[in-house]
Amino acid sequence: MLLAIDVGNTQTVFGMFDGATLTEQFRVGTDRTHTGDELAVLLRAFVDLETLDGIVLCSSVPLLVREYEAFAERWAGTELLVLGPGVSTGMLIRYDDPREVGPDRIANAVAARERHGAPAVVVDFGTSTNFDVVNAAGEFAGGVLAPGVEVSMDALFARAARLPKVPFAAPERVISQTTTAALQSGLVYGFAGQVDAIVERIRAELDAPGAPVVATGGLADLIAPHSSTITVVDQELTLQGLRLVWERNRT
Repeated sequence: MLLAIDVGNTQTVFGMFDGATLTEQFRVGTDRTHTGDELAVLLRAFVDLETLDGIVLCSSVPLLVREYEAFAERWAGTELLVLGPGVSTGMLIRYDDPREVGPDRIANAVAARERHGAPAVVVDFGTSTNFDVVNAAGEFAGGVLAPGVEVSMDALFARAARLPKVPFAAPERVISQTTTAALQSGLVYGFAGQVDAIVERIRAELDAPGAPVVATGGLADLIAPHSSTITVVDQELTLQGLRLVWERNRT
């Protein structure tokens, strides 16, 4: 069994693979203070550590990498592969400094090419909204970074004392007659519009008007139905990308 771990700034996603099949997936809040021992306590609630043949990790929180290394060595007793510079991905990175690219973005691009073809655009709704582009040659061509949905809404609530926090849900209509529905309308249709505008510009630069757009991340299921450009939601994307990277470094 392979354990794939995607450590984000806000949430961490774990996936258990039996071969190419994702058998289990679970999500917890990211705690930057966790030690390797605490990670072992956490993971034992979900995973039989004795069954692991390997662990593959991408992390947006550099401080936690060494703690996962300590966990793998002391508690899992298995090999840990950390996606980063020097790790073979099978994908050319068209970036001025490839070391600047978040490893989760590389995992998304690798999986998008494998599962959805090339060219393709990935929209990952996380702490930031990441647009990752795979060109027709199957290369990582760069992308766009924008403030994430939750970050943007938290900033609004912090600066506007009279605005209440609202559930992240789609209102029945765009024009709203309550403050809650108006905020929800701005959240859902505003971010759907942002996605569509950026994707159309990306497609134009790629000269690929029909390039598939793959949504992933915590709020993908909320925004995708209201976007005219998102073609599929793939919540396994990052984990599958990690699995593919693991396999390419085992052969």
